[in-house]
Amino acid sequence: MPQVFHPSTNTFSKLSIFGALFVLGGALWGLALINRSGYVTRAGVAREQPIPFSHRHHAGELGIDCRYCHTSVETAAIAGIPPTKTCMNCHSQIWVDSPMLEPVRASFRNDQSIHWIKVNDLPDFVYFNHSIHVHQGIGCVSCHGRVDQMNLTWQETSLQMEWCLNCHRHPEQFVRPRDQVFNLAWQPPNGDQLTQGTELVKQYHIKVGQLTNCSVCHR
Repeated sequence: MPQVFHPSTNTFSKLSIFGALFVLGGALWGLALINRSGYVTRAGVAREQPIPFSHRHHAGELGIDCRYCHTSVETAAIAGIPPTKTCMNCHSQIWVDSPMLEPVRASFRNDQSIHWIKVNDLPDFVYFNHSIHVHQGIGCVSCHGRVDQMNLTWQETSLQMEWCLNCHRHPEQFVRPRDQVFNLAWQPPNGDQLTQGTELVKQYHIKVGQLTNCSVCHR
């Protein structure tokens, strides 16, 4: 029986198979990159707010402590959004005629909350407790970045599960003294985070082996 296909067809078939594998692998790699990109996670994208509140001005230039506005961050799961009265503690005395701050004054006059746009928005199936992290020495900057340098606030990290797990598996890379949790500019002595972090993990009784249990975040 005569040969139907030329011998070179074997080479072509092998190249096609291997080429398809490379194309499939490249497509999966590309999808993984897109899934981690700011296009999907919205990390690094500044949020437009009803009032252009600047953390850089308030927390950075004026040095206002995080807890002045986020009053429940040490005692509750949520950090808390300040009521308009907190804004008016200062702005009833300064910038009282600023057109930019009229929505703040209107909110106070009408007793209606300002509809801020949430920046760090976790899925409903994820449980996160601010007070636990603060108590265990995780600084605000570890999750929120240098908000004291942000005019309009953006989400600093991906907030994806792999990002959370990296901290839960290696807390020594992030934990700091409790009295430095709200110091956004703090740096470990001599730049040696691992040495101090390892000591603090023991001192704060952080149970590393239990932090990756599904029920910690998915309840």
